[in-house]
Amino acid sequence: MPLQKFHYKNLLLGEHDVPLTCIEQIVTVNDTKRKQKVLGPNQKLKFNPTELIIYCKDFRIVRFRFDEAGPESAKKVCLAIAHYSQPTDLQLLFAFEYVGEIYHNPAKKVNGIDPGGGGGGIGSASGQQTPLFETYSDWDREIKRTGASEWRVCSVNEGYMISTCLPEYFVVPSSLADQDLKLYSYSFIGRRMPLWSWNHPNGSALVRMANIKDVLQQRRIDQRICNAITRSHPLRSDVYKSDLDKCLPNIQEIQAAHIKLKQLCVNEPFDETEEKWLSSLENTRWLEYIRAFLKHSAELVYMMECKHVSVVLQEEEGRDLSCLAASLIQVMLDPYFRTIVGFQSLIQKEWVMAGYQFLDRCNHLKRSDKESPLFLMFLDCVWQLLEQYPAAFEFSEVYLTILYDSARISLFGTFLFNCPHQRVKESTEFAISKNIQLGDEKGLRFPCVWDWSLQFTSRDRLLFHNPLYIGKSAPSVHNGALRTFKRSKKNYSSTLRGVPPALKNGIIGEQEFLPRRNSLILKLKPDFFQPAEGQSHNMEQYFRDWFAKPVDLHGVILPNLSGTQIKLWKLCYFRWVPEVQINHGGSITAFHRVSLLADEVDMLNRSLRQYKSNSSLQGPCSELDQSRMYFRANGLNDTSGAPDFLSSSFPFSPVGNLCRRSILGTPLSKFLSGAKIWLSTETLANED
Repeated sequence: MPLQKFHYKNLLLGEHDVPLTCIEQIVTVNDTKRKQKVLGPNQKLKFNPTELIIYCKDFRIVRFRFDEAGPESAKKVCLAIAHYSQPTDLQLLFAFEYVGEIYHNPAKKVNGIDPGGGGGGIGSASGQQTPLFETYSDWDREIKRTGASEWRVCSVNEGYMISTCLPEYFVVPSSLADQDLKLYSYSFIGRRMPLWSWNHPNGSALVRMANIKDVLQQRRIDQRICNAITRSHPLRSDVYKSDLDKCLPNIQEIQAAHIKLKQLCVNEPFDETEEKWLSSLENTRWLEYIRAFLKHSAELVYMMECKHVSVVLQEEEGRDLSCLAASLIQVMLDPYFRTIVGFQSLIQKEWVMAGYQFLDRCNHLKRSDKESPLFLMFLDCVWQLLEQYPAAFEFSEVYLTILYDSARISLFGTFLFNCPHQRVKESTEFAISKNIQLGDEKGLRFPCVWDWSLQFTSRDRLLFHNPLYIGKSAPSVHNGALRTFKRSKKNYSSTLRGVPPALKNGIIGEQEFLPRRNSLILKLKPDFFQPAEGQSHNMEQYFRDWFAKPVDLHGVILPNLSGTQIKLWKLCYFRWVPEVQINHGGSITAFHRVSLLADEVDMLNRSLRQYKSNSSLQGPCSELDQSRMYFRANGLNDTSGAPDFLSSSFPFSPVGNLCRRSILGTPLSKFLSGAKIWLSTETLANED
């Protein structure tokens, strides 16, 4: 198989660069003495290493050989990497040092672009900016967008006076006064008062709430909160409460499943039989938990969509499982969150501003006992929906994978902190220590991950866009005039939804659960929605009726939970494994052909508009060029084949001299020519 000549170029990272926060484990090896040691911070190395192995959180394994380096240099390199990849304090992460330089030298730029620290960035072809929900106005616009007329933006936590793990602004029922909120806050864990997430057009609301710790006041406060939510519903419908701690896997179980999945995917050599591999995959329980979150979210979609009741997601602290469940529910119900800008605003609203503990859950400082890949599981769940409804999402699986990788780059403040207050507190302390004048700013402004121009060129960012996506309207030319027409659900067959042909009225034939050879799909018994008690018949009938109809891509989408439909996200987990790479194969082949077809259609539309208007194409060439597909047709009826560099791991490259299964590894001198290791071995081993 020829070497893959193409890889996705990140403007912040070199071809073989690994962010320090992406390093999970460092292992030194001495082949002669047959010794190996896992290096932690401030540890001594008693033998001279001949090889360095770096295990990364994105499932990469990077090897270096010290054949051309002296023993002391080898020690210094290993200890230096171990030292700097496991900082003892948050303010030692790269983002702080970088932002400090920017404030002292405002002319400094990242890749020639002013990072600004705010965050918009281009999220779609329209250039629309992503709302960060740091201001009153962002929340107010979201209320108006969803038609939540009986809810208001609350500023009672301005300056984080009530709770340090809540945003300064959030949405509450209009009938709850600020004074009541202050009083009730003492009874909630972390003083996390109920948070509004989203409103259904029928008036049902999605609300997140932490547990009430005051047992004596629990019933009274709970009743008052529920009454306020009920009064905010136009039909005064009841409130349905879902205790996520009881019906979903906890963060420890999710972390255990992730560890098993990683061990399975980085297993060396990767030559297990398919039968054994599939059973091992099943034993990780990763896909089982994916199904559990999708299943429960779909059941809550039913409560809001069909029963017209408001749903309250209750969790101990209200900042882990509820982030995932609330986000999935909104992705299923609201097509806006299936666009790039909408999806980014969803993450800002339900994860970043709602206090998801990125610092601890991602374990950026390598010393958290609360690590858990909930954010990755959310992206995996969204990928499952993308696989089943490819025309319903504006973004591609490349976008989801890059987004996961970006959480490991410590330049961006988006995924660096446990809550907005921590960003303000830590960055203010850092600014004082570095004599940085903040003025009226609330803490330092870190670069925002949503400004994708900091990482990728405009051409590379085109791979974020899904060529199968069908927006709310599509342009057409009629009698020389440009018009739009809305596509209804009658235009699409159920094949777009990924529904197996044997599905009849919600019943799936047994043959659909047999995995095809080399499919790497978990074999599971049918587990169609198992409804909650008291709702079993109506809920099951709702799902059967829904799956029996053609899908409305701009309406509700529900996951198919059969064994053949919940798959392993191969691009994310297998992209660094050469043995799994399929040259000229994988989903990228369909992506390539559809992109060429979409580009041909776009070229034809442009030609028609030019012909009808008897004028040249409007708009600068650069703008026209950026609106095209990543893979472009050479002309109408283009029959050219796929590029040689296409493989199932595209746009990532699993092969090359830094491959984890490279027999000899890569001489470190190749990367250290002219470089100096300025800290002594003793200093690195003993420094606090």
